[in-house]
Amino acid sequence: MLNTNTAASLRQLMSDESDTILIDWLASLKVSGGASNIRISEAELRTQCRDFLAALLGALDSPDPTDVNSPGYAAVREMLSEVSRSRAMQGFTPRETATFIFSLKQPLFLRIRGKTAGQADALTDERWALSLILDTLGLHVMDAYQSSREEIIRRQQEEISELSTPVVKLWQGILALPLIGTLDSTRTQVIMETLLQAIVDDEAEIAIIDITGVPTVDTLVAQHLLKTVAAARLMGADCIISGIRPQIAQTMVHLGLELNVVSKASLADALALALQRTGRMVVARNVAARA
Repeated sequence: MLNTNTAASLRQLMSDESDTILIDWLASLKVSGGASNIRISEAELRTQCRDFLAALLGALDSPDPTDVNSPGYAAVREMLSEVSRSRAMQGFTPRETATFIFSLKQPLFLRIRGKTAGQADALTDERWALSLILDTLGLHVMDAYQSSREEIIRRQQEEISELSTPVVKLWQGILALPLIGTLDSTRTQVIMETLLQAIVDDEAEIAIIDITGVPTVDTLVAQHLLKTVAAARLMGADCIISGIRPQIAQTMVHLGLELNVVSKASLADALALALQRTGRMVVARNVAARA
């Protein structure tokens, strides 16, 4: 276990040879694949390494240098979280991200071996203490990287969901909402909010929900559609479902599903019905001229 004497010894060693440790660390990162000139510049990497060494020196000089989870290591953990987050956004792999910490072992081990030459016990204690610190911080890096990746994926899913639910104004008072992909509770909420806001903004009378791009309709999807239709009706707009393919129709009949809403096979048919309901008609120009 890391004790205060060992921590003080490590701090003194890192303080005395910080410049050479930094040089060797950068070289080790390049060899191990933890540095990429395409995704991160050498100047930025050098700054990160230098700042980390300074933060680690401060932690080893804190009132409780033996506990990596103590407040004294807060700056170290915060910095590693930021490094992990930036690497996740830059496309680094988990292995490349963790290498930022683990590649520091060899430069430090070499300095410890040179300092404790002929002192087997001291060499063992300091190397073990350093391994405990860096391994624990390496695990922190992995946790932070995973959290950052999950956050990025969640944000991308939200953006894709918003982009995949556009409300199109087909005619005065007539809106269309083409749906693509699988419907779930979260996406249904986005669809509902988007559609209701569009109904208010355009004072729409009819909303056509086109499910041509929905791969399958089961009980859950039908429930989501009914919720959207019910919400639109509360806002004063009637709904028409379009794009029910033969395979989906057969599945719905087999499952005993009933949407309880007017449906059409295609968006064109749904638009024609919507125009009829609003007292409009589309005719060919020559027919209109003869009339």
